[in-house]
Amino acid sequence: MFKVGFIGLGIMGKPMARNVRKAGYGLIVYDRNASTLEAFRKEGTEIAANGREVAEKSDVVITMLPNSPHVASALFDKDGIAEELRAGQAVIDMSSINPVASKEFYSRLKERKVDFLDAPVSGGEPGAIEGTIAVMVGGDKPVFDKYYDLLMTMASSVTYIGPAGCGNITKLANQMIVAVNISVLSEAYVFAKKAGADPKLVFEAIRKGLAGSKVMEQKSPKIFSGDYDPGFRVELHIKDLQNVLDTAHTDNISVPFSAAAMEILQSLKADGLEKKDHSAIVKYFEKINNAKVIG
Repeated sequence: MFKVGFIGLGIMGKPMARNVRKAGYGLIVYDRNASTLEAFRKEGTEIAANGREVAEKSDVVITMLPNSPHVASALFDKDGIAEELRAGQAVIDMSSINPVASKEFYSRLKERKVDFLDAPVSGGEPGAIEGTIAVMVGGDKPVFDKYYDLLMTMASSVTYIGPAGCGNITKLANQMIVAVNISVLSEAYVFAKKAGADPKLVFEAIRKGLAGSKVMEQKSPKIFSGDYDPGFRVELHIKDLQNVLDTAHTDNISVPFSAAAMEILQSLKADGLEKKDHSAIVKYFEKINNAKVIG
């Protein structure tokens, strides 16, 4: 088995790294959060002082970080991964970042004879804990084949999409659909409530029909309970949609629904809700309609 290095132990990275360890792979981890590292140390996981040590002591390095600049820093800053990477090693970036950045990282590491996959995920914290996330992968197909079993320790599906950048193009498409889906779901529940129907009964009536979706199943209970503790934070969805808009502008693509969803999320941020789960989108529609889904 490969010795795996893991950098980035946040909401998603922490359970993903634990699933790698549970599958029997050797594991060394690094994160800037000292308390998180201490928790892993107590579990018996090897801890690195920095990214450079992770690269030195592993065969493949997985990164799970907030955005493109964080991945660039982890790779190429002083004491970063690239300082110790050797020919034949690989970096699997499972962060959700700009596809243009993924292509750049692929090219820069290729010069060092180091493989690179962009392999963002979908499924949120519950999927990361249960090992049922969906992984979408860009890069060289032989490299994908080599690390497929490793990726499957964290996932229920791992799909090869195409060359470098294609994983993050797919993830952005996913995030576009999720943002618009939650938005119209929230709009519909507020519409139902203000027009005189019980949103919970509306949900029960339509969930098994054409309108039903995994978004509806996962986010409706949070909307009905008012529980906006984050599985996926508003600020992270803003980041993803900013990458959508940047990519769309670069490639001359019109994305009006995603732009509208971005405005809704920015409104939530202006109201101080950026740390809440993106199911809090319902609060935007409650505010502009002066109506509560529940209560």
